[in-house]
Amino acid sequence: MAGSTFGTLFKISTFGESHGKAIGVLIDGVKPKMKISEREIQQELNRRRPGQSKVTTPRKEADQVEILSGVLKGKTLGTPICLLIWNKDQDSKAYDELKDILRPGHAGFTYLAKYGIQDYRGGGRASGRETAGRVAAGAFAKQILAKQGIKIFAYTKEIGGIAAKKIDLKEIEKNSVRCPDRNAAKKMEKRILQIKKQGDSLGGIVEAVVKNCPSGLGEPVFNKLEADLAKALMSIPAVKGFEVGSGFSAARMKGSEHNDEFFKDRKTGRIRTKTNIAGGILGGISTGEDIILRVAVKPTSSIAIEQNTVDLKGRRRTIKVEGRHDPCICPRVVPVVESMIALVITDNLMKQKLLRRRI
Repeated sequence: MAGSTFGTLFKISTFGESHGKAIGVLIDGVKPKMKISEREIQQELNRRRPGQSKVTTPRKEADQVEILSGVLKGKTLGTPICLLIWNKDQDSKAYDELKDILRPGHAGFTYLAKYGIQDYRGGGRASGRETAGRVAAGAFAKQILAKQGIKIFAYTKEIGGIAAKKIDLKEIEKNSVRCPDRNAAKKMEKRILQIKKQGDSLGGIVEAVVKNCPSGLGEPVFNKLEADLAKALMSIPAVKGFEVGSGFSAARMKGSEHNDEFFKDRKTGRIRTKTNIAGGILGGISTGEDIILRVAVKPTSSIAIEQNTVDLKGRRRTIKVEGRHDPCICPRVVPVVESMIALVITDNLMKQKLLRRRI
């Protein structure tokens, strides 16, 4: 399928459907002799996998990764790397009665409009399950970035109108919603479970910070760093909005409030900015300050509340989506956001190194 490949020098192609035999990713562009930790890849997949808590889908998938090619005795060969994850707990029977009915909020209608056929079993390629391949590839990218001292942290900033008031990165993995504010996390969890009992779902905001990113990454005009990040993050199935730095709040600010003033850091000798309202990017190129961005995550489309719709012949129908679904997808979107950012930064880092070799 066109559109399943992402990146230029560090390139990935994901494959497989939600209820198919397996899903996975093909990675190209990894240099040879790089040490790869399969354990770290699995750790990232464990953060994304279903069945983690009461606030996620009860579907049980171990998401055990298999490296099929490109790695020998823990080192990359410089050839394409294929990672495979078997689907073992899919239950397609729940979708048999819905195959001719258009599900509100789902991509079935648009896939039919484009291809004349759709995989109605859990959404097929449009399902969030596709993102497991991205996370596996992102784990590779994270290991590359770690060697450069670059770290990426994403977390749930808001769910159902409940927002984190403080950011403690150590708290992220200590609660089921991956919120950096312990008190807000408890309120979020309670709210999600309330909505789950009602058969409904909630959306939220995921924020991310890239630390120790060097200045100079990104291409002017059409391939700006934030443009690459926007495309990467807007490609995540549940994401409906993107902003970097001040984002949409910039529309309510004056230039004197929005501009970050420059100064020379006496300790490091670096040119820095006193504030970081720009979010670490100016003119589409990284400044060397933390890159700060946010994405808006929609409420899960599959809900157990009765809704009006039509079937493939246009006849009026009602639908109540049964099965196993996340009442809020934000906690599982967090590692996906980190992975997509890692892919973009790695790709741009490779471009910058190539440019310097040419100069």
